[in-house]
Amino acid sequence: MSTAQQHLSLSPEAAVAEIARRARLLAAAEPRRVVIGLAGGPGVGKSTVAVETVKALNTGAIELAAYVPMDGFHMKHKKLEALGTAADKGMPHTFEGTLFAEFLGNLKGAAGPVSGPGYSRDIEDTVDNAFTVLPEARVLVVEGNYLLLADSPWYAIPPLLDLSIFLHVDRDKVFARLLKRHAQALGGGFTEERNRAHIARVDLPNYDRVEASAGRADIRIDIVSEA
Repeated sequence: MSTAQQHLSLSPEAAVAEIARRARLLAAAEPRRVVIGLAGGPGVGKSTVAVETVKALNTGAIELAAYVPMDGFHMKHKKLEALGTAADKGMPHTFEGTLFAEFLGNLKGAAGPVSGPGYSRDIEDTVDNAFTVLPEARVLVVEGNYLLLADSPWYAIPPLLDLSIFLHVDRDKVFARLLKRHAQALGGGFTEERNRAHIARVDLPNYDRVEASAGRADIRIDIVSEA
């Protein structure tokens, strides 16, 4: 990873265009599959930027890029309940971090199709075989909160990234986004009191922890938007 971090301020649309541009350059320069990592705290828009970047890269006849979400490696809700940590869901220790690093390493060198898990907010749990990366995909666009953490098991992920990008959105804006997200989860099954408590105890501490890892990225992008 680069020691001289680039710092940009871009709209979400401009961020997608810039990330796609850099991904094309990397793919053209490397004979192997390359991995673009999008890190950032909860509510900064990582998944949206990642999905739109993949769309931008896949405008031709061949699908150049594939979307790989870290959220599919949440621990299963039943496992969290068994461990007594269901209320912590979203914190680093509630993820299968070692499995995610192994999956990403295998995926980077895979010659055939590989399926991976996703996360559904409709059921608030992981879904097996939610996506499939085809052999022709030259670029993996990976996104997740903890891609740049330095502690175990997350330290195994940065060496797998050919380009790491940190997305930043101000904390107060993130709070409003998270309130909306939780209100929509489980078909609106959570109370506002529960949502505010979860954001205060889990999401915002996660945001602060992830923000502390921003300096490890090759590029930091401050996302400029109205919402």
